[in-house]
Amino acid sequence: MNINPKIDIAFKKLFGSEENKDILKAFVNSVLPEHEQIKDLTLKNPYNLATYIAGKSGILDIKAQAENGTWFDVEMQIGEQEFFGKRIKYYLDKMYVDQLNESDEYSKLKKVIGIAILDFDYFSDDRYKRGITYKDMDTNETYPHLNLSDIYFIELKKFSKDLQHLTSALDRWITFLNKAHQYHKNNIPAELASDLNVKLAIEKLETMYLDHDEREIYENERKRKLDKLEELRTARVEGERDKAIEIARNFLGVVDDEVIAQKTGLSIEEIKKLRENL
Repeated sequence: MNINPKIDIAFKKLFGSEENKDILKAFVNSVLPEHEQIKDLTLKNPYNLATYIAGKSGILDIKAQAENGTWFDVEMQIGEQEFFGKRIKYYLDKMYVDQLNESDEYSKLKKVIGIAILDFDYFSDDRYKRGITYKDMDTNETYPHLNLSDIYFIELKKFSKDLQHLTSALDRWITFLNKAHQYHKNNIPAELASDLNVKLAIEKLETMYLDHDEREIYENERKRKLDKLEELRTARVEGERDKAIEIARNFLGVVDDEVIAQKTGLSIEEIKKLRENL
């Protein structure tokens, strides 16, 4: 079975397992700017099946802390969510606040960074990566004492580079996430194999063992993803039809039915029914 790393349980097991910690570190560093590269990290909620099942009612993220104290929250999100920005901000702020016990001092608080990998279009432009941070509204300056929280958004569907045009480690990781289930360890493209961590991730994914319970969860999650995509496709089609009907109504009595049909895609019969219902 070719495992898709975008499916929740596969993503969590690949990037959130203790034995794959270096894969997670390499991915995180591919997102971070040069001056914030990390040397090591500690998983705070490593993958195991029991806690994964228990967490199905909550957020299925990967929490880790770097050697410099910075906290990371990494999440793969497949289904579209209108309020996703508010949700990730909530969980990031909670991770920041939860660092302190009642008697602790504020000086113990460490920076928190969220990395949201989205398998849907969230922003309206074509950029597939963006970072959000605290800045001065007038000067666009950042301040060391307010370097407290960042969110990085990676939008997988906006990535359109082919293999020969990959220019960064992040490009290779996005290609892996989008297409890894198409490769196997003896057929890794040179453009990906040149990155030893991406190559290792492909090999780990191919040899990943899913027991009976894990395989059942994987198949159910994969089915839910397909069902969700079909729901979204249907909603868009219905939305486009509603828009066409509204446009047609506005033109009734202004132009003839043939012109309306040509402009809206509606049939002559549908337009006549609209006239009858005026």
